[in-house]
Amino acid sequence: MSSRTEEVRRQGESDALVAVSQKRRSLIPAVYRRLLSDAQTRRLLLGLGVSALGDGMSTVSIAWLAVLLAPSGHVGVFVGIAVAAYTLPGVVGALALGRFLRHRPARVLVLAHTWLRAGFLATIAILWATGNLVPDVYVALLAGSSVLNAWGNAGQYTMLSELGGPEGRLGANSLSSAQVAIAVIVGPVLAGLLLRPLGIGALIALDAASFAFLGIMAWRTQVSTATADEPVNTRTAESGFRLLRRLHLMSLIILTWLFFFLYGPVEVALPVYVAHDLHADAGLLGTYWTAFGIGALVAALITGTLRNRNIRRVTLLIVAGWGACLLPFVFAPVGVTLVCFALGGLIYGPFIPLTYALFQSSTTGSHLPTVLAARSAIIMVATPLGTAIGGPLVGTIGAAQTLTASGAATVLLAVLTGIIWTRKARDKDADARGKSKSGSPAFKEQSQPDQKTAGRLFSSYRYFSVRKSLRVVHFSSGPKRPN
Repeated sequence: MSSRTEEVRRQGESDALVAVSQKRRSLIPAVYRRLLSDAQTRRLLLGLGVSALGDGMSTVSIAWLAVLLAPSGHVGVFVGIAVAAYTLPGVVGALALGRFLRHRPARVLVLAHTWLRAGFLATIAILWATGNLVPDVYVALLAGSSVLNAWGNAGQYTMLSELGGPEGRLGANSLSSAQVAIAVIVGPVLAGLLLRPLGIGALIALDAASFAFLGIMAWRTQVSTATADEPVNTRTAESGFRLLRRLHLMSLIILTWLFFFLYGPVEVALPVYVAHDLHADAGLLGTYWTAFGIGALVAALITGTLRNRNIRRVTLLIVAGWGACLLPFVFAPVGVTLVCFALGGLIYGPFIPLTYALFQSSTTGSHLPTVLAARSAIIMVATPLGTAIGGPLVGTIGAAQTLTASGAATVLLAVLTGIIWTRKARDKDADARGKSKSGSPAFKEQSQPDQKTAGRLFSSYRYFSVRKSLRVVHFSSGPKRPN
């Protein structure tokens, strides 16, 4: 009897474990389960995750080392130059190295980018450790590390596309983006915790190691088809500009470009604000970015509730809301600005998925890659240019004032864009009403007498023209008089 009871108990426990396992599996979408069950996809995602964590730490380490190296009296300008050097040369590399890299396989592009990053960052760490790092060399090494940034991203997304396949590409991209969001939260905090015991040089070395790890994982990743080893099409943006104009998306492109441009000074002003205005260390800087990342992550989870809303209107609200969150920096204490920065992340979070959704709904699937490539080619330079301008602005008016000025200009951008879009919408509605009125029965009835009158005039004109022609013909064809 006891053995029977024990057997029933074990069967019940087994059924409960199976039910719990099935419930857990049901919480994970099928596309994610399929992707994570593939060893090659897990390998590449692992490399991307480690590299994203290094990038999250570099948010603190690159700017903080620039603060330490900056010439006296030029901290803001130098931080802006350094941060811009870490990203802006990628645009130059995308344009200048096309004929050399266009025919390279995707894995080669990823490996070249990651190992170039790793080599230059490792050189920075070694020079800092030996006391030989000077400001000009630091900027030059940062610029050299970012030359292949655009090509590396192209290779990564090509490999993700092939690993995911037609039905899993979005899932693969989403998993990679989720890792980036987590790295934005964890990376700055980790950098703040490791800075004091390890030093700034060690943080730069860890960032270099994360890129090297991604290169190794990408090289070891084997895709099911040979497409990842085929040339990456980098000319798709050429015809995309015409599509952007034809699809009436240029106004959104201009808004996004200006929005990212006005955000650029924030990346320069915030570390200077923490170091000089607040007299705090890198840990507080990491806290600011972590608060922003948490807000953005929460926003990403609730973005789906905005699907049935007016995307353009919500976009303007996001731009205005982010700008409003920067206004208190010139007068508010640390606690308030931390809350505002977290709220800014919450407001900014839906901007990218919402604007992409608008592009996706505005064109067909065959044209979408071309349109998005053109969008990236235009917007890629916005934030680096804003960052480069942010340096002199911080040096002129101060860090807190730069943050507030960026917020005020962003709010003004949203207001002016809203006015322009409203006027265009009214003009479009007026044109539509005019066309509708011209096709109404009343308008046709009123136009009928004019059409009949015009017909009678045209008939009379033809009648007299024919009579005149007949007279001329009759006269010219008659018998000639003798000389």
